[in-house]
Amino acid sequence: MIQRRALPLLPLTLPVPARAQAPRSLHIFVGAAPGGGFDALARSVEAAGRAAGLLSEVTVEHVPGAGGTVGLPRFAAQRRGRGDALMIGGAVLMGAAISNRSPMTLRDVTPIARLIEEPGVIVSPAGGDLPDMPALLAALRANSGAVPVAGGSAGGFDHIIWGRLIQAVGGSPRAAAYVAFPGGGPARAAILGRQVRAGIAGWAEFAEDIRAGRMRALATTAAERVVPEVPTLRDGGVDLAAANWRGVFAPPGIGAPQREGLIALIRALAATPAWQEQLRLRSWDGALLLGDDFARFLAAEEQAMTAVLRDLGLA
Repeated sequence: MIQRRALPLLPLTLPVPARAQAPRSLHIFVGAAPGGGFDALARSVEAAGRAAGLLSEVTVEHVPGAGGTVGLPRFAAQRRGRGDALMIGGAVLMGAAISNRSPMTLRDVTPIARLIEEPGVIVSPAGGDLPDMPALLAALRANSGAVPVAGGSAGGFDHIIWGRLIQAVGGSPRAAAYVAFPGGGPARAAILGRQVRAGIAGWAEFAEDIRAGRMRALATTAAERVVPEVPTLRDGGVDLAAANWRGVFAPPGIGAPQREGLIALIRALAATPAWQEQLRLRSWDGALLLGDDFARFLAAEEQAMTAVLRDLGLA
């Protein structure tokens, strides 16, 4: 949950065991509804993989619910031992597993790669009663429970940022009127329909609505401005900056050659112009971290996230 600088892409010449072979066909499992950040990453992997000639056939499956913890057991059971399957996961799924005390977590699947980091954005519906960040902060200081906000699953990145924001203005995260949705699509509908006063998600999920004037961007969680006209939380006087990370995981029970084949696929994908174009289009930061390095990152991130969620009273 700490803002990190993107790591340099690894060269394609790293050694791969002789029996390892990157799959040409891929099943991508998404534990969220279409339209959100997990789905966007799945579609970007598919688009870049096809464009670069790395993938010939891709299927995408969605099983939404509880930040991905509903679909996680299904992926682990149905794809166990398969070297042609990847699950999209990230901070949202990790946080949901902690806050929901899920019996299955990211420790039960095989880390392949962290791919991207993305700042969050806090928005309000166009024409709503929160025109800017000062208005939002004043409303939260007056009564945070009277500011319903649409976000991702309970315990995920959006929920943590909202809790930390309320904490920063002297309120209790437990009193927040946080409305959790299984994906960016349903959250977007709630914001546009003015069922809530504000919303929070990854920048890419709301960017089109912001550009079209359907939503107001109040602030981002980035360390620096994503676009000149939208302030950061720090610009608004709140000392808070964080990025949401997402990556891919293989099923449990795969062998070393299968694991290395999937790592080789992602390494090659991340080096292509097609993938760099996806990063540009979605305003993502490339944050490639592969295999064992990714596993070490996950262990440290889980420990840090557990501490934050407990501090906020969300776990």
